[in-house]
This record gives sequence, C-alpha cells and structure tokens, in this order.
Amino acid sequence: MALELKQSLSLSQQLIMTPQLQQAIKLLQLSRLELLETITQEMEANPLLDDQTFEEAEDQKEAEEEKEEAEEGAPDLPEVTVEERPGDDIDWENYISEYNNNAWGETSSFEESDRPSFENITSSKTNLYTHLLWQLNMSGVEDERREVGTHIIGNLDEDGYLETSLEEIARQTGQPVEVVEEVLEVVQNFDPVGVAARDTRECLLIQARFHNLVGTIVEKIILDHLKDLENRRYDQIAKKLGVKLEEVLSALSVIQGFEPKPGRIHNQDDTIYISPDIYVFKVGDDYEIALNEDGLPKLRISSYYKDVLSNKASLPESAKIYIQEKLKSAAWLIKSIHQRQRTIYRVTESIVRFQREFLDHGITALRPLVLRDVAEDINMHESTISRVTTNKYVYTPQGVFELKFFFNSAINSLEGDAVASESVKEHIRNIIKHENKKKPYSDQEIANMLKKLNIDVARRTVAKYRETMGILTSRKRRKPY
Repeated sequence: MALELKQSLSLSQQLIMTPQLQQAIKLLQLSRLELLETITQEMEANPLLDDQTFEEAEDQKEAEEEKEEAEEGAPDLPEVTVEERPGDDIDWENYISEYNNNAWGETSSFEESDRPSFENITSSKTNLYTHLLWQLNMSGVEDERREVGTHIIGNLDEDGYLETSLEEIARQTGQPVEVVEEVLEVVQNFDPVGVAARDTRECLLIQARFHNLVGTIVEKIILDHLKDLENRRYDQIAKKLGVKLEEVLSALSVIQGFEPKPGRIHNQDDTIYISPDIYVFKVGDDYEIALNEDGLPKLRISSYYKDVLSNKASLPESAKIYIQEKLKSAAWLIKSIHQRQRTIYRVTESIVRFQREFLDHGITALRPLVLRDVAEDINMHESTISRVTTNKYVYTPQGVFELKFFFNSAINSLEGDAVASESVKEHIRNIIKHENKKKPYSDQEIANMLKKLNIDVARRTVAKYRETMGILTSRKRRKPY
C-alpha cells in the first residue's frame, strides 16, 4: 500500500471554553471569602469597576451636607438667654491655661515615645515551643545541655510527643545518648506534665509519678495492663493484679483525669466561623430564601469612564482600545457574579422543595437526594450543581449546613420507601445516646431496633456508620459498675 499526502475538508463540532466562560465557572465554585478576594483583585486591576456601596455613601454624605446648608439658610430663631452665672470660687484663668496647654497647646508633655508599642496592645498566644524553651532557659543547665534540650523541644509534635529518636538527637548535637536521656528527663519535668513523652504509656507514667503514685495500682495498670484498660476489661485487670474490682475502678477514675495529649492546651488553632452564603427562614407555613450579600461590593461601571468613552473624538486610539477591553471585562464580571448568585438561589430553592420535611422535623426526616434530582428540577447540568454546592453554606431553622449535606444515598425501608443515609446515622446516634451505659447495645441489637423504625439495614452497615461517626463498640462504651 503506497503512502501519500493529500488535503481534505471535514466539518466537526467542538465546545471551546472562552476566557469569559472559564471565569464564570471559576466564580461559581468559589467560596464567599474567595469571591470577595477575587472581586478585590479585579477592582484593583480594572479601573472601570466601581463599588456602588461606596458611591451611595458619598451621595448620602452630599445629601446631608446640602441639608445642613439649607438649614443654615433658614431664618434665625430668637436667641435664648440663660440667666446662670459660674461660681466665683473657681480660678478660671488657671483652668483655661491648663486646658490649653494639656489638650490643645503645642507644648504638650505627652510625646510619641510615651505611646505603648504595637506589640503591647495586640494579643498573642504562647505556643508549646516558646513555653518549654522559656522553662529550659530558666532551668540553669549548661550551654551544651541547653542545646540538646532545644533539639528535643524542637522535635515535639503539636500534642507534645517526641517525634525523633534519642540516637538522632545525639548525632545532631554531638553528645552521648546518656546525656540526651538526662536532658530528656529534665524536659519531661516541665509544664505541661507529660510533655516530651515517646508514647502514651510514658506520658501517663510521667503524670502518675508527678502525682506521687509510684508503686500504686495506677502505675501497675499503666505499665502492664494498658491494653485491657483500653478494651474496658476491668474484671481481668482485677484478676491479674489480685485486687478487688472497686480498687481498679478507683484507679481508673484517677487515670481518666490524666491528659493523653499534654501539648494541645497550647494549640494555636483559632476557631473558624462560617458566614452562610444563603439564609432560609420560616415565615408562617412557608420558607423564604435570602442571599447573604453583606460585605460583598455592589459592582457597577464607572460613570467617569462612560463619559470619557462617549467623547471618542478626544481619545487616542490606544486609550480607546484599552477602555473598551476593560469595559467588556468589567461587564462580564458583573454578569458572572449575578449569574452565580441566581444559580445559588435556584439550587437552594430546589433543595428546600425536596427537603421540606427536614426543615420541619430535623435530620431524622432527611430524604435521599442526588445531584441529578436537583439538576432535572431546575434544568441544569449535574456538574453545575456540584460546583454550586461546594464550599457553600446555608442557614436553616435546623442549623448551618453545607449544601452538599443534603445529598445522601438511599437505604431501602421495610415498606419499600427510601431513607437517607444521614437520617439512619441520626437514628443510630439517638439510640446509642439513650442506651443503658452499663449494658450498651450491640450492632445487631441496633439493627433490630432500626427495623422497628421501618429501616432495613444489616449489622455490618450499622458498624460502618458507627465507625464513621467515631462511636466506639459496645464493649468500649460500657461504663464501670
């Protein structure tokens, strides 16, 4: 077969994503804070974008000034004379002199150097590293041992545990392992008690010895029976130690007062507060939806550049092209933001229609829902629904939830209806919450109780949901006698 080159024509359809379409898709999946940051960057890069909120504030200020001018032009009212004289016992000359010198005079005794520094008026937290390093510097150890202690403190994780081996620290500092062990004992005596331990057993032992519990049942349990303690086999611990069960339970109450993660009290993680993107309020028997636009700039095209562009004769060609490009970019950004807000509103409106029982009765009434259901309801693609529900939060009478929370897989009921998986988890959580702590329910017993609630699930499904919720097994949930 001979090879040859030749030209041919063919027609085909392709979907090409323009930069404007890419920007619209990007805005759709941004969170509220990310959207605000994007708008701020666009306003800095595009001079044709104006904040309508700022313009309204300026107009209001001008209106107030005009009102004041009008009031000044009004006819003067008769002056009211107050027949009250100051007391003669006040030294007014001295008072006025001090008032002028201290408050308004140029020779004030207050200097800029007298102001507190910025660091002294801002709050700062002490982390675990600086807290331990301060104690090391105050301990009075030699410089060589202080270097070893600095390496030990620097290798602690956020929970206060030593992450590296003593041999590695000895290699880094050039000191014998024996010296590293001695310095480690010094650091382990620092506050918080139990810090610089290499595992949980050593952490609990440090705290037990700090409370003078050496040789007691508490120390013996931590040394040799920690696994039985974890599995709540208290009767076996009592049998192995040859003591009464009451003594084991008494030692257990002491161990429960220890801190297994001593470093977390110095954790600097700040609380992150969520600002909902949309609100759902109950008004009468219906639900009203409102977008949260607080803090978001109300963008509009600058009126100044509109006037400049209308006078094309006085503009050079390069400036005219620049303004037209920025005008198109600004108009498309405003349109994309409005489209984003409308899409979020429509998706939330559809979710409210599907999850009306959840809004009325709570999580146990949550219905199974998938992206396709909402997409078909509002005539959009599933990918669009997925982008809208990512990192978007809604305020409801039942609390604040991410929009993705309302999409759950379906579980068959005994009567053939479908039940949402989150609803099943809430039923399991309520059953365990109200169980007898001395005799908790097994997974099979929970499955049998769910069948009485018209929910058909197997024992392994109950175990899987229980583990995803972080709930222990029935043996580990059992409380002491």
